[in-house]
Order: sequence, then structure tokens, then C-alpha cells
Amino acid sequence: MNDRLPQFPRATIIRRTAELRRYVERWAAEPLLALDTESNSLYAYYERVCLVQLSTREQDFIIDPLALDDLSPLGALLADPQIEIIFHAAEYDIISLKRDFGFEFAHIFDTMLAARICGWKRIGLGNILAERFGVRAEKKYQRADWTQRPLPPEQLHYAQMDTHFLPELRDQLRAELEAMGRLEEAHEIFSELPRLAPAHHTFDPEGYWRIHGVREMPREQMSIVRELYLLRDAIARRRNKPVFKIFSDQTLLHIAKIEPRRLEDLYTVRGLSSRLVQSKGHAILEAVARGQRSAPPARPKRTRHVDPQVLERYDALQNWRKRRAAERGVESDIILGRETMWTLARTAPTRPEDLANIPGLGPWRRAEYGEELLALLTRKKGKRRRV
Repeated sequence: MNDRLPQFPRATIIRRTAELRRYVERWAAEPLLALDTESNSLYAYYERVCLVQLSTREQDFIIDPLALDDLSPLGALLADPQIEIIFHAAEYDIISLKRDFGFEFAHIFDTMLAARICGWKRIGLGNILAERFGVRAEKKYQRADWTQRPLPPEQLHYAQMDTHFLPELRDQLRAELEAMGRLEEAHEIFSELPRLAPAHHTFDPEGYWRIHGVREMPREQMSIVRELYLLRDAIARRRNKPVFKIFSDQTLLHIAKIEPRRLEDLYTVRGLSSRLVQSKGHAILEAVARGQRSAPPARPKRTRHVDPQVLERYDALQNWRKRRAAERGVESDIILGRETMWTLARTAPTRPEDLANIPGLGPWRRAEYGEELLALLTRKKGKRRRV
């Protein structure tokens, strides 16, 4: 099928709370609503939701959170268990909406997870739209600044496509799940999504140890790396810019290596803008000097020792999960999540009733995998006793 630009009516833009309230009254009668969001993570330190796209089976809407003073009417719909909320890759949208607006969710259908449960290999929405609906989206808008106003019509059209096809895609996937006998499994996996915690910004002052190449740095330069890392975050926070837009990790390491002493030295550093050198050059030099005067930081302590028996059980569970996934033609985490396996490995349940207390093991998974899991864990216990 040849790709084509989709032709459908433009979305209705909602920029006033009174408008939102009127539409919410209409949407309350809908059995399902498709939802997506656009955020400004590439342009801000403190990320926020800048657009909410919503589609019924008949019409598309774009809600502008930057223009509205109250989105709570929408929140009441999302928390209604009688309305199915359709996402594609729900996790990011859910944690962002919880963070910014305190929304809660009750009844979710995730088309990306459904596609993975069905064993689809290409699960990105762009690939699915091309393969299933014969349409293509402009990739250039994936990195767009969603805070700009007014948004160009082409950018709004791109955003509209993210939800326009979801109701029909949901119908296709639901039928496929039902034909495969996987609908109950899917609903169990979807039911875990409303419990996701809200997103929140965290800064790890020891995070510089995770920069690629940092562990090859001379030990005496690590204190300079630390000071530059802390300074970069402080600048980014004050300017509300992503840290990579201040300077990159590799630029940070280069500054630490050359240990500049004069502003002139900074102008030669690739990845440092002249504007930043003019405004923050002295602060960068001071950070380098502080690092030179400081003792090298201690390497982070290794993670807590894992009991060998727990590790042995986890490895056995991982092998079992890999085999089960290969039999079904799905990725391993569809069978069981990693945290669920660690809990099983640590607690080593022996009775069916014990499995009910394991997060991530709902009724469907217990019925499908419970006997195998208990038999595997019992065998591991028995082998350990005979050693």
C-alpha cells in the first residue's frame, strides 16, 4: 500500500475552560476516548504537558493546557470506569498527566501493549499507521517545540494523527486478542497502568559516574567532573533548559581534561557557545578551580550483595520466561515483569495462595503460569537442600 497524507477534518481546538466543560458533558456519553499528549522535554528542565489530543469515533479535539486555567473536568472523565481510555504506549502519558494535573485513571486500553501481546514486530505508531492505514506522519515534528503559540496547522495535524486512528486500531487489536484467546491477559496487563506513580524530576548529584567514558578519567580530575556536573544542573534549572542544551556530557569531560584557567581557553572548547562563555565563563572556571582544590570523590558503593540462592532462582525464572516468550513469539516482559521475578526469587512461594501476594501476578497469570512457577521454585529449593 502506498503511503498517503491523511485527509480528514481538522481537529477542534479547545482553549477555554467553558468550552472544555461543554465538551466534557458530551464525551461523558462516549464508551471510549482516545488520548495522547505532547510535552516539552526537549526544551525545558521542568517538563510539562503542552497539548492533549482526544478523539471520539467521530471527531478529533486538541486541548491546550497552556491556555486553560482548569483541566479538572477532563480528569473526571479519565477516572470514570465506564469509559475506556485508549493510549498508544500509555505509561509516559499517564505519569505526565498525573504529575501536572493529578489525574487518575480507571479503564485503559493500550494499543502498543496489545500489539506486543499479539506478537507484532513493528509496534511504533508511525509504523502501524503506515502498515495498517496506509498513512504517514511527518517525522520532523517528533522533536518540535510544543510550547510555541500559535502552533502551525501542519504541527497540529501531526498531533491530531496520534489519536485519530486509535479507536479503529483498538477494534482491530481487540478482535485479534479475542481470536487468540489473549483478551483477558491484555486486560490484566492494562489494569496495572492506572497504578503508575506520577512523574517527578529528580537530580542525582552522583549521576556523573554514569557518563560514558568517565571511569577512564584520571582520578584527580574526577572532582572537576563533579563540580562541572553540579554547575551544569544549576544553570539548567535556573534557565529552565534541558541540561544537554547547556553543554553535553562529552563537552563536560573535555573541560575537565584540559582544566582551563582563562576565559580564552573556554572559547576554544567545542560545544560551549560563546554566549554561555560570556555569561557563565567565570562560573565554569571557578568550578574547575574548586575541583582542583578538592579531594577526588569516592567511587559509588557497589549494589547490595544478592543472596546466591535468590540469584539462582532469578536466573532460573529468567530462563523459563525466555523460553515461554519464544514459544509465543513475544518479548519476555509480556510473560512476566522483572520486578515480579525478583519478588518470586526472594520470597520463593510454595503454595498457590502465596502467589496472590506477588505484584504483577494477577488472576490470569496465576492460572496460566502458577503451577509452572511453583514447580520451578520448588525444584530449586530441593536442589539447594541436597547440596
